[in-house]
Amino acid sequence: MATIIPVASFDCVVFGATGDLTTRKLLPALYYRYKDGQIPGTSRIIGASRSEMSVEAFRERARDALKRFVPARDLDEDKLAAFLDHLDYVAVDGAGDDGWEDLAAKLAERPDQVRPYYLATSPDLYGSICRNLSAHGLIGEKSRVVLEKPIGKDLKSARSINDAVGEVFPEEQIFRIDHYLGKETVQNLLALRFANTIFERLWTADVIDHVQITVGETVGVEGRAGYYDTSGALRDMVQNHLLQLLCLMAMESPLTLDANSVRDEKLKVLRALKPITPHDVQAVTVRGQYAAGAVDGKPVQGYRADLGGETESRTETFVALKLEVQSWRWAGVPFYIRTGKRLPQKLSEIVVQFRASPFSIFPAESFGREPNRLVIRLQPEEGIKLEVMTKDPGPGGMRLRPTNLDISFEETFKQRYPDAYERLLMDVVRGNATLFMRRDEVEVAWAWADSLLKAWADRPEPPRAYPAGSWGPTAAIALIERDGRTWHEEMH
Repeated sequence: MATIIPVASFDCVVFGATGDLTTRKLLPALYYRYKDGQIPGTSRIIGASRSEMSVEAFRERARDALKRFVPARDLDEDKLAAFLDHLDYVAVDGAGDDGWEDLAAKLAERPDQVRPYYLATSPDLYGSICRNLSAHGLIGEKSRVVLEKPIGKDLKSARSINDAVGEVFPEEQIFRIDHYLGKETVQNLLALRFANTIFERLWTADVIDHVQITVGETVGVEGRAGYYDTSGALRDMVQNHLLQLLCLMAMESPLTLDANSVRDEKLKVLRALKPITPHDVQAVTVRGQYAAGAVDGKPVQGYRADLGGETESRTETFVALKLEVQSWRWAGVPFYIRTGKRLPQKLSEIVVQFRASPFSIFPAESFGREPNRLVIRLQPEEGIKLEVMTKDPGPGGMRLRPTNLDISFEETFKQRYPDAYERLLMDVVRGNATLFMRRDEVEVAWAWADSLLKAWADRPEPPRAYPAGSWGPTAAIALIERDGRTWHEEMH
C-alpha cells in the first residue's frame, strides 16, 4: 500500500462550481483525497459561481454528484458526510463586480492558508477573474491559479489569455492543467525511460522504426457541440494532449526532475517538430468527420445531425498525422498520431515499434518474424506490455509466436490508482508544477498548430466522412500503410 503524504492545509476556490467539470471530476477527486487522509481537516473547498445558492444547497448538490460519479464501493457514508462539511459556497460573478467582497471576507477568516484558485470556467473569464482577485487583495505568496484547457484557440488568443493572467500572477504560480499528464502511465514514461538502462539505450533511431500515439473516443460531441464546432480535433486534442505525450516520448533526459528541467526538455521537442506546409499537407495529414454508424452495437447519428440539423460543417472530428522530430535522436523516425470521436474503442495508447532484425536463423515456416513492440496503455487499463518472440510449446520443430510481457498497474500493485485530477490537484497545493504546462510550451505548441491550420485553409477540402464505429477514414489507413506500416488495433 502506497504511503499517503498529507498536503498543507488549504482553501481551494473553484470558480465554475456548478459546471460539468466540477461535478464529474473535481469533487470526486477531492473526495478521494479526503477519504485517503491526504487533505487536512482544516481545509475548505469553496464553490464560486453566479448562481445564488445556500451552502446547504451546494453541499446537497455535491452529495448528488458524488453518488453519481463515485462507485458505490468507494462511498463511505461517514467520510462523505465529513467531506461535505468542508464545502462552502459564495455567489460570485466572474465577469462583473458582484460577490467579490463576500469571497474576500470568507478567505480573510483564514489568511495563512494555501489558496488554489481553480478556474473551471470558459477561458473568456480567466482574465476578468484574475483581475478581480488582484483588485480585492486575494493574491499572495501562497496563491496559485489553475487554468483548464483550451488556453486559446490559436497563438494570438493564447498569448492574450497568458498576458491577462500573467499581469497579476507570476509564472511560478500559474498551473496550466492537462489531465493526461496526471495519468499514472504517463508519469511512468519518465521512469521507464530514465530509470531503466535497457530501454533508454534502445531509445534511438537506430533501434526504433516508428512510434504511434492513439487517443480514441466512442462518444460524439454530446453536449459540447457549440464549443466543438468552433474547435475541432486538432485544437481540442492534438495541440495539447497528443503533443504532450509526444514530448514525453521524444524528450532528452532532464538534468533533474524539477519542473523547469522537465519542461525545458519538452520545449526542445516542440521546437524540433517539423512544420507541416501546404505543399506536404495532403501527404502527411488526414481530416475526418463521423457519419451515421454503430458504436458498441447501437446505431448513432452523424456529426452534422449531432449539431442539431443537416447544416454543412467543415469541422474535423478525426485527425491522423505523420510527424517528424528534427533531432539527432529521432532523425528518420516517423511519429504517427491519430485521435477521433465515434471510434470503436475508448482507448489511449502509445506504441513503440522496434526495427526488425536484419537476418533470421529461423525458417520461414516458423511463422516469420515480428519485430518487438512496446505498448504503453493509458486507458482503459493503465499498464505496459512488451511483445517478444518466443517458441510455441511442444514438439514438432521451432515454431515462433509473439508473447506479451504484461504489466497491469492495478493488478500488479493491488490498489486503486488515483484519477489524474487527484494527483494534479495535490501537486497544485504543493506548488509542484512539473506536470503542468509552462507559458512558452503552450505558445510554441500553438505556433505549430497554427501553421497546420493555415496549411489546411490554403487547401480547403472538406473532412473525409467515416462511419461511426470505424477507425476513421480509409485515408488514415493509407497514411501509414504507404510507408509499409500499419496501425496497432488490438481490441482490448
